Amino acid sequence: MIDLTLDEVARITGGTLVLGDHAVAQGTNESTIVNGLVDTDSREIGTGGIFVAKPGEFSDGHLFIPAAIDNGADLVICERVIDDLAVPQIVVADSVDALAALATEVVRRIRAGGVLKVVGITGSNGKTTTKNLVRIILERRGPTVAPRDSFNNEVGAPLTMLKLESDSQYLVAEMGASKPGEISRLVRMARPDVGVVLTVGLAHAGEFGGIEKTLQTKTEMVTDLLSTDVAVLNIDDFRVEGMAAKTSASVLWFGLESGADVRATDLVATSTGTTFTLTLPTGESQSVRFGVLGEHHVMNALAAAAVAHTLGVPLAEIVDALQSVTRAERWRMEVLPTTKGVTIINDAYNASPDSMLAGLKTLAQISGEGIRRVAILGEMSELGEFSLAEHDRIGRTIVRLGIERIFVIGEGARALHLAATHEGSWDGESAFFETADEAYALLETELRSGDVVLVKSSNSAGLRFLGDRLGELFA
Repeated sequence: MIDLTLDEVARITGGTLVLGDHAVAQGTNESTIVNGLVDTDSREIGTGGIFVAKPGEFSDGHLFIPAAIDNGADLVICERVIDDLAVPQIVVADSVDALAALATEVVRRIRAGGVLKVVGITGSNGKTTTKNLVRIILERRGPTVAPRDSFNNEVGAPLTMLKLESDSQYLVAEMGASKPGEISRLVRMARPDVGVVLTVGLAHAGEFGGIEKTLQTKTEMVTDLLSTDVAVLNIDDFRVEGMAAKTSASVLWFGLESGADVRATDLVATSTGTTFTLTLPTGESQSVRFGVLGEHHVMNALAAAAVAHTLGVPLAEIVDALQSVTRAERWRMEVLPTTKGVTIINDAYNASPDSMLAGLKTLAQISGEGIRRVAILGEMSELGEFSLAEHDRIGRTIVRLGIERIFVIGEGARALHLAATHEGSWDGESAFFETADEAYALLETELRSGDVVLVKSSNSAGLRFLGDRLGELFA
């Protein structure tokens, strides 16, 4: 974080500075400068860090203030006065609001230097992959800050923004939401120069209350963009396409359709990735060997290429960066290294109907002599009233895709198993298990050389760990 005095932090967050006798004895006063990394996790705090004590659903960050200080925190932002602290504290009404205010001010000050460009990315699927691709392209050109993992909510996003330094040239902000208004909140913090919307689908539809609420929320990415900004929109998604009428920004389309400004043609999907021809608005084109498994990830590559083009990155640099990527992210279409003839594709960090279907289509495309395609599937969470119908639909689709063997795990996914077993004639077989341990006991002996195995579920189902166990078993 940039240099700020204690008094400035208190003013920005609307808090009250409490120095304490120990801090005063050490010569600390209102003009003392703090510039350490900010975090809400005491385990991540290092020397000079700023710990934000956030009350949570299951625990209270105030309980971890001593641990944060032991790890090196020089300042605590909290919601109540803590007696006898060895470091200064700033007492605020709401720690999440304070975090947002601090992030907003840091971005504003660095922007004032005239160098920083901000990219905001949202969508029902593909945010993290696209964020990673944009980061990989831009960090070759200058200091770039991007979230780790899926830090995209009201806490994770500002924590990422607070990693900015005075010389940062790019901020890549992943923006997720579970209800209307949350993306607007993040947009107001970061003020993107480029706003990206990837897809609008049923992911988190249960939380939003339906697809129309999801659309409304994702549209928040572009409604506050200025006429000097750029909205990068997916022309292949009719809901995203409709957002062009909702923004004052210039629109740059990406997709497979001929009307896309940044488009892919000549796609060839293989078991090691996808090759395609990338064309930019300038008319330039170049072949890309994209090593991320799954044809659906080409759309994320196109979005990243569109962002890079908007920021002045030449085509050759874009292609070189894309070709350097071999996986989307940990547990996202991650092909695990094995030596016993079994290929494990661990894609169990997130799952929505769209991403589940995309993963299964990728599995179905993999063919060859002696290959058996196996899907190990768990629940797609946060679908609310759509859950039963969507699991049923996926189960029937598996049969039509011709996948030979499926293992369904967890009560929340039982409808998927039932749909597959009742969907007409099928040469394959489905088995249901209550737990991953039960499934693993059979998989140890069931899987054989030549099998290509997709492990797919929402994060809450925990199948990513089963995928890792299978990777270790056949390593």
